Amino acid sequence: MREFCYRRGRFLLGEKPYIMGIVNVTPDSFSDGGKFFRAEKAAEHARSLENQGADILDFGAMSTRPGSSPVTPEEEIKRLEPVLSEIVGKTNAVVSVDTVNPETAEFALRLGADIINDVSGYFNPSMADTVKKYGAGWIVTHTGCVPAGTVLEYPKGVIYAVNEFFSHMTAQCEQYGIDKKFLCLDPGFGFAKTVDDNIELLKNLEAVISDTAFLTGLSRKRFIGALTNEEKAEKRLIGTVAADIVAVMKGSDFIRVHDVKEARQSLDVLAAIRNGDIHYG
Repeated sequence: MREFCYRRGRFLLGEKPYIMGIVNVTPDSFSDGGKFFRAEKAAEHARSLENQGADILDFGAMSTRPGSSPVTPEEEIKRLEPVLSEIVGKTNAVVSVDTVNPETAEFALRLGADIINDVSGYFNPSMADTVKKYGAGWIVTHTGCVPAGTVLEYPKGVIYAVNEFFSHMTAQCEQYGIDKKFLCLDPGFGFAKTVDDNIELLKNLEAVISDTAFLTGLSRKRFIGALTNEEKAEKRLIGTVAADIVAVMKGSDFIRVHDVKEARQSLDVLAAIRNGDIHYG
């Protein structure tokens, strides 16, 4: 049985897809910047996402949108502390923290978080030490290690580049004594990729999926806006749902979304059709 382990337990993979709900504790995220910047608003939103069906709550205190300003670990911690203090230990959902800073990860895990969602795009020994120390789950993302908004060229193709990154990260974790059951791979839709790269990746997602846990973050991405001619991120819901269904049908174990209720409905329908367990009337 495939599994993704985290501090308080594990997800059994293959039985159903799981939903990670996004909670941005930032003033400048590309889609909902400022809406949940205040701790009480963020905590209220997190509880709402759990009630809507989120299996994981992913708290982020630094925007990764193009043109966003860097945030120090001290500022991240300042933003995260009140909301995590309000949520950790008071939710049935698994708690994840979206950070590239080992200092922030250390703080969050010490406070009781379960997973670190790391979009740095490289193997950071300090982050590895922190994750291993607490027995946390570690989500690693292909981002090309370039500033947000930068697009890279992939001479051998985006599929090759993502697979090469995954192989490197998995090997590094093994050398560090981190079992791959604590590792979750994210191909990094929207990071250092053109619209065509993102389409190619989604069309051939099974080519980068292995027996390691796999997450896709497609929610409201710019390439969905380009495909639907929708400039406003918050109006890309239908495109996001369509892309998420494709990702799950191709084998993704987790989807990371802003709109949990709609994601839950769409995946419940997909699961019913797949399993033949349909009840109505």
